[in-house]
Amino acid sequence: MVGPETAPAPVLSLHNVRKVFDVVVALESVSLEVNKGEVVALVGDNGAGKSTLVKIICGVHPPTAGRILVQGEEVHFTNPSQAQQRGIQVVFQDLALAGQQPVYMNLFLGRERVTGWWRRLDRKRMIEETRDLMQSMEVRIPSPSAAIRNLSGGQRQGVAIARATHWASRLVLMDEPTAALGVAETARVESIIRSLKAKNLAVLLISHSLDQVFRLSDRICVLRRGTQVGVKRTGETSNNEIVSMITGLS
Repeated sequence: MVGPETAPAPVLSLHNVRKVFDVVVALESVSLEVNKGEVVALVGDNGAGKSTLVKIICGVHPPTAGRILVQGEEVHFTNPSQAQQRGIQVVFQDLALAGQQPVYMNLFLGRERVTGWWRRLDRKRMIEETRDLMQSMEVRIPSPSAAIRNLSGGQRQGVAIARATHWASRLVLMDEPTAALGVAETARVESIIRSLKAKNLAVLLISHSLDQVFRLSDRICVLRRGTQVGVKRTGETSNNEIVSMITGLS
C-alpha cells in the first residue's frame, strides 16, 4: 500500500521573523511561504519593512529572531553569497550594475568564465551566453558588449533581472523592478516576471503599483509599520481591501 504523497516543501518559509535596529523595531513577527512557480507580492507604505525583509532573506541583514527555511531546511545567512549558493538572487531597486562595464561582464560579475591553465577571461563564451540569455528572455539590447551606461532604464532593468534569473535556481527577490520605467518598458519587465513563473521559479515581488500586483501575483502579503497585517489570495481580494489593509483605514 502506497502512502499519500507529501507536498513539496515551500521554496522559502519565514517563521516569526523579527528585526530590530538599535531600539527601532523594523519588523515584527513576519511569517510567509513562497512556493515553486508562485509570485507573492509584498506591499505596504514606505517604512513598512518590505526592503528590510528582502535584505534579511538574501543575507544582507541577519534576523533578530525567527526562522528562515529554504526548501524545508533552516538557514542562517551571514552574507549574500551564502543565499546565492542556495539559489536565491535579488534585483535591488538600484540594480547594482557596473555602468562602465559591458552587459556580459555585468552578467558574469564575480562569476567570470575563464579558460586555459593561465585562467584567462573567456570573453567569447560569456558574450555568447549573454546573447543567448537575452534572446531567450526577449531583452532587447544593442549588443552584449554595449556598456551599461549607454542602455535605457528598461534595458538596464532587463539585464539585472536576466542576471538574477541566470543564477537563481529557486527564488528571485525583486524590489520595485519597474520603478521609474515607461509603459512599454514596464510591460516588458512584467513579461519577464511571468516567464520566471513559467520556469517554476519562486518570485517575491515588492511593488507600489497595486495594478501591477493584481496582474502578476498569486498571493499578496501586506505589511504596515513593520507588522504583517495579513496574506490574501489575489483572486479572492480587491484593490480596496488591500488599500484598507495598507492604511489601516476601513
